[in-house]
Amino acid sequence: MKLPLNKIGILPRDEDLDYPVDEVRVLFENHGIGVCFIEADKDPTDLDLVVALGGDGTVLRAFDRFSQCPVIAINFGTVGFLTAGDRKDLAQIVQLLVDGRYFVSERLVLACRFPGGEGLVYNEVALRARHKLLFTDVFVDDVKIRTIRGDGVAVGTPTGSTGLLMAMGAPLVMPEVRCMILDGINEYNFTSRALILPAEKRVRLRVNPETRDEQVSLVVDGREICGLTPGQDVYVGQAEHTARLIYLDTNYFFNNLSEKLSW
Repeated sequence: MKLPLNKIGILPRDEDLDYPVDEVRVLFENHGIGVCFIEADKDPTDLDLVVALGGDGTVLRAFDRFSQCPVIAINFGTVGFLTAGDRKDLAQIVQLLVDGRYFVSERLVLACRFPGGEGLVYNEVALRARHKLLFTDVFVDDVKIRTIRGDGVAVGTPTGSTGLLMAMGAPLVMPEVRCMILDGINEYNFTSRALILPAEKRVRLRVNPETRDEQVSLVVDGREICGLTPGQDVYVGQAEHTARLIYLDTNYFFNNLSEKLSW
């Protein structure tokens, strides 16, 4: 699938740092493509592509601000697992984009509903305690399947399987697979295992009254959203749309596992 490239937006990791914004602008404008710099308080609505200059956090920020727009990321971060290339390859990346020599990775997005609001999830949604055991009742399609005791619980996407979920010991999942991964965080149970669920399932996480910690947080893609109290529910399910990441090689996933995670 070849995308229209009439106007692209450049989103840097930090506006105060030195990024080659002008270099990227000139590279695209030389091909007759309009370019705009995305400011912190302004989200243009007519973009065909967002170029994220940063690491995985910048990619998530691009998805959050431009949920319907495809994103290509150029690594300026530490790991940059979601990125398509590095700064030194800017000219080559732009040429491949213009020539249509790229791959569009369609990623599952989750919708999260919680007391007082709702939002989209690209990596994972987690319930976390700060000091004591968190007891979380887990429901799938309104059927209670178990209670997880530990530091918390996470429900993530295949995109998130190489982030927090990987650090928790959950399996790696290829990004194009449509599924959710559910796992306990430091679960107080020797027999605990991650659970893989079809994307169509609905998950409900309830803070069990036995929870001993008064500070339970809802964290979405690394950001603390709100506090939770015993008896409150968080609902997680498949969102209506997918996220689109641009890569220049169909083997990008295994290449990144090897190069960035020493797999």
